[in-house]
Amino acid sequence: MITIWHNPKCSKSREVFKLLEEKGEAFEVFKYLDTPPSREEIVALLAVLEISARELMRTKEDLYKELGLAKITNEAQLIDALVEYPKLIERPIVIEGNRAVIGRPVEKVVEFLA
Repeated sequence: MITIWHNPKCSKSREVFKLLEEKGEAFEVFKYLDTPPSREEIVALLAVLEISARELMRTKEDLYKELGLAKITNEAQLIDALVEYPKLIERPIVIEGNRAVIGRPVEKVVEFLA
């Protein structure tokens, strides 16, 4: 089963959502801003994506700058920030089994599904 970490207010997230619908893929929607992921879920996602917490962050968000996250090098502290402020999580994320991809650009999801 495919899961999309989705923010309906995000145009890229809506684009990937529409792509999944058009391809007839069965998928679950996880609105991570409404139900923030746990620390364990974020750590598991990072492992599947094979990236660091910073690579999962929206570094251009004002909140990222306000929190001074660019200065933090400790991975655990960055994960804590993602847990506390899910708005910082890059989106959309498409997960299938033990594979995942950040859907920016949308073509990454097309390749992922192929």
